[in-house]
Amino acid sequence: MPAWVRFRRSSRPDGLHILGHLILTCASLADAARAAERYHPLVSQAGTVTLHRPGGTGHICYRPTVGPPAMHPQQVEAVLSSMVRAARWIAGDDWTPLAVSFAHPRTGAAEPYTRVFGCPVAFGAPENAITVAGEDLDRRRPLYDPALNGLHRAYADRLLHQLSAAAPTVTERVRQWLEHTALGDAGPEGPARQLNLSVRTLRRALHAEGTSWRALLDTARHRRARRLLETTALPLDRIAPLIGLSGATALVRAFTRWEGMPPGAYRSRHRGRG
Repeated sequence: MPAWVRFRRSSRPDGLHILGHLILTCASLADAARAAERYHPLVSQAGTVTLHRPGGTGHICYRPTVGPPAMHPQQVEAVLSSMVRAARWIAGDDWTPLAVSFAHPRTGAAEPYTRVFGCPVAFGAPENAITVAGEDLDRRRPLYDPALNGLHRAYADRLLHQLSAAAPTVTERVRQWLEHTALGDAGPEGPARQLNLSVRTLRRALHAEGTSWRALLDTARHRRARRLLETTALPLDRIAPLIGLSGATALVRAFTRWEGMPPGAYRSRHRGRG
């Protein structure tokens, strides 16, 4: 029996983190999925949960944010198994999703997967996802206590605020990546790969933090240009490609926008101060 099947059987509400207690008091599966999407970092920062609703179905997706050495396929299977188990606390023990998919290939027999999830299970798929019928997502629970749910949600918000204040933001991690990479051909694919995110998810995260890839790259070019002007005698046509600009003219235009003076004047002023 796979270890994640034993994990699923041993999971019980009395051993839950705050996210589990919050999910137990949600009004519907859609409400629970949105709670998991927002508060999953309280449980683990090794992956993200997202809810997509194209057409009449919903896809609750799990994307690891760490590489394969740190995230074994069985851990992904345990995550989706626990999500289905949590859904059954809301929808009933006999509830089953329409389908479950994993991005990794299957190892071992197919029967335990079908037995645990109660639906078709695919491997080698584009996403780790649980597919849910739209009517199942939106069906409200007969017993729902909004006051209790609000208490759990307020506590989870406080914990999330504390966590975000202590952890480096996506913006900071992208800044660090730009600080140590060649800017000549830098693109968002680089930091996205390092953070194990899609480029689209990276852009969304930066937007949520009030910035963008373009703005961070522009700042990195500015900082690199100043450093090269201050510490080297390289001509402008050599500096430009090092910071990802097409030539000296583009560098003069960009640097004048950044500093209010052309790069030659900046270099002369810096040397004069030395």
